[in-house]
Amino acid sequence: MTNALPLRERKKLRTRQALIDTALDLFTERGFGGVTLDELCDAVDVSKRTFFRYFASKEDVAMAPTQDLWLAFLADLGTRDPDGRTVPAMLQESLYAALARMTADDWAARVLRSRRLAGRTPSMDAHGLHFCQRTSRAAVDTLRRRLDLADPDDLRPRLAVDALVAVFHCAMDAWVSRPGTPTRDDLVAHLRVACAALPGSLTLAAGLRAGGVAASV
Repeated sequence: MTNALPLRERKKLRTRQALIDTALDLFTERGFGGVTLDELCDAVDVSKRTFFRYFASKEDVAMAPTQDLWLAFLADLGTRDPDGRTVPAMLQESLYAALARMTADDWAARVLRSRRLAGRTPSMDAHGLHFCQRTSRAAVDTLRRRLDLADPDDLRPRLAVDALVAVFHCAMDAWVSRPGTPTRDDLVAHLRVACAALPGSLTLAAGLRAGGVAASV
């Protein structure tokens, strides 16, 4: 729990959260390009030097809510006991555990604003893509190390991670498009639906219509 942390760590967390919340407020109100880093720092009453202790760029602070989720995912994956599970099941469990660590609706509201902002900000989209690639590589490296998969040509860990990322994106797209203010639990529900649909996607027959009649060419 946050209250169990030393005072210094709690202050650092509050400063980081203030930067995230203020950035999302200003970027949503004035547009991502309409707010300078100096203006953001002035609004939180911190120096740019302090800002760079927490974030590498404006894109980094704006996308922090989703990035926090995936960093929690990597931390969980690094310690989760495989215990006879399949790799896809292990990955999914780590992602559910990471979601459970996020602070419910406060986190969900920040993610929602961040995702909607990214939808109209190309530099945030590019930043998100690079972060996704780095996270995927880290997850694959973790799997190879923990499962003792020494063959660099073994594609199975990479494909399993890529499938999880695709499932998450499907769930996130559905979640963001919901009316009102969707919650973290809503996102978990969408994720469970997407995970359940994944095996069927691998056996979906391309030559058949929904009713089982072959499509004409």
